Amino acid sequence: MGNIKKQVVVTVIGKDEVGIVARIATSLAESNINLIDINQKILGDEIFAMTLLADRINSSLSLNEITFRLKESVKNMSLEVTVQDSEVFQYMHRV
Repeated sequence: MGNIKKQVVVTVIGKDEVGIVARIATSLAESNINLIDINQKILGDEIFAMTLLADRINSSLSLNEITFRLKESVKNMSLEVTVQDSEVFQYMHRV
């Protein structure tokens, strides 16, 4: 039957500050969500951009609840956080 996955794509963009990755990763771990892949870059010495793929198969949280928790984890930082189902993300960005 294969491995069932419920993956999400998380994007974070905004002002670079110490601790962004740690806060996001901690929030995911506390929500029982496994980080699969992560890519981050600092653009122009001040803009932080990160995209990550995570598996939420073991989490009981909805996408809205995940989004809320991630936004709360960085609420005092100048960041925009989005969470999308990976299948929807892939479909929307199909060439």
